[in-house]
Amino acid sequence: MTARRIDLNCDMGEGYGAWTMGDDLALLDHVTSANIACGFHAGDAMTMQRVVAAAFARGVHVGAHPSLPDLQGFGRRVMRVSPAEVHAMVVYQVGALAAFARAAGGKLSHVKAHGALYNMAAQDAALADAIARAVRDVDPTLALFGLAGSLQIAAAEQLGLRAVSEVFADRSYQDDGSLTPRGQPGAMIEDAEVAAAQVRRMVEQGSVRAVGGKDVPVRADTLCIHGDQPGALAFARKIRTALEDAGIDIRAV
Repeated sequence: MTARRIDLNCDMGEGYGAWTMGDDLALLDHVTSANIACGFHAGDAMTMQRVVAAAFARGVHVGAHPSLPDLQGFGRRVMRVSPAEVHAMVVYQVGALAAFARAAGGKLSHVKAHGALYNMAAQDAALADAIARAVRDVDPTLALFGLAGSLQIAAAEQLGLRAVSEVFADRSYQDDGSLTPRGQPGAMIEDAEVAAAQVRRMVEQGSVRAVGGKDVPVRADTLCIHGDQPGALAFARKIRTALEDAGIDIRAV
């Protein structure tokens, strides 16, 4: 059985210019780690600066959320990119957010790839290695978040990084431990009680019930709360309350 504690992370800082997405400042009161967009799929310099400062003010750990260069598609479209390109774009984005963290008097804690890049690296060893090497090359003390049981976790461990296995409350799983693609029926879990029950099972039993009925082993170090989904703030409140009521300790990795 896994430990009865978990980190709550949230993807945020995903507005840019005059466009706002998610209630970042309110969500920061309910999570322990923030993955902040670095300008490739969302975010801009002012947004990065503001969310980094707000996270530190609340004692929330700050991480970089690098993506494929895809503002129009919000980083969720698969692109044909080489490992060398992935390495360079991750170094670029992590370095930028690390500078904002340093300017705010703090330090970057972790890195978590976004969207299509995250899912590609979960199944492509070369891309997973490129992301892990980029993180190591910027700062080998940074933790690397990746889908539990995926090639990203294996690549991080192989390079000696702290690998943090991530699970999801609002996504369903396939029999191989991958997330159900967003375009498929049942991919998103919108009922907070169902989501909380899924997380409790992952934390307490170390497994998740896939859409096909199979129990898939997972390690649950950190839980993602998506800041861009409708009702994200209410969802985050309900998930955190349900976990605390179950006696699960909520703390940053």
